[in-house]
Amino acid sequence: MGSQRRALITGIGGQDGSYLAELLLSKGYAVHGVVRRSSTFNTERLDAIYQDPHETHRRLFLHYGDLTDSSSLRRILTIAEPQEVYNLGAQSHVRVSFDQPEYTADVVSVGTLRLLEAIRDTGRQVRFYQASSSEMFGDNPEVPQNEDTRFQPSSPYAAAKCAAFWYTQLYRKAYGFFACNGILFNHESPRRGETFVTRKITRAATRIKLGLQEKLYLGNLDASRDWGYAPEYAEAMWLMLQQEKPNDYVVATGETHTVREFLELVFQHLGLDWRKHVEFDKRYLRPAEVPMLKGDASRARKILGWRPRTDLAGLVRIMVQADMELARKEQAAKGVGNQVP
Repeated sequence: MGSQRRALITGIGGQDGSYLAELLLSKGYAVHGVVRRSSTFNTERLDAIYQDPHETHRRLFLHYGDLTDSSSLRRILTIAEPQEVYNLGAQSHVRVSFDQPEYTADVVSVGTLRLLEAIRDTGRQVRFYQASSSEMFGDNPEVPQNEDTRFQPSSPYAAAKCAAFWYTQLYRKAYGFFACNGILFNHESPRRGETFVTRKITRAATRIKLGLQEKLYLGNLDASRDWGYAPEYAEAMWLMLQQEKPNDYVVATGETHTVREFLELVFQHLGLDWRKHVEFDKRYLRPAEVPMLKGDASRARKILGWRPRTDLAGLVRIMVQADMELARKEQAAKGVGNQVP
């Protein structure tokens, strides 16, 4: 298949997968992505690639597969022959993991094991990236959290991510895999799913601004998170697999803000008072809450040369502008709401 670098991304249709695909294509890679077969072809986040005037989509190849199906993973690895594999596929919603714990474990933890075994079976020398999560730290009071902080998972999602983390380390030690865990703290963008709190807020606030909805219902406003900009975190993933030796890295901004602070920034940006529109709903509380997550990315700064470039205000601006555009399109289609220049 020539000397062109090839990468395989599970979860390519998600926020992180789509940004990583764009980054790799910009670097000349051939990119293979795993998408789940469903009643709808859920690849909207890849639209920017297909609209690229440089026609980078000619180096993008999508394959039907699933982390719950080891035979599909082996088949795709054989076809793609990647030098780099990025495992971003997951049931990634923490609250949903309490409702579907078995499915979450099957996809997140056992799915990672299936993929590692499939790579081992091919006998190929592959560099492997595992998408780990700050949720693994759970309610550990040690702040900030770094690569040596003990995991205390507080959700089925976090517990499954811990297992996937340890599987990745195990294959590095037992089989000499070039395998890295990226412990990414919260990272957001206009491509974030609308059920995640940041996107839920920006989507609702812009609709409220245009008179398309009246209320926003939220759970715990006191949870503190370390929020960054997703495309920059995709860059960190790539950097991990370009090093001489594999390692595990925390990727974070080192700043923490509450959901309430995020909410205030969004509504201020739109000239609205959030207190008039936001109401509490206990359905959005988790059975076990994680009060604060704040990352220490010193290792990533030192070894990868990676630094966050977008602060929270900049992130809010990016997300609000994108969701305002969506709200305007919705308004035009419905012919209702408040006209805002």
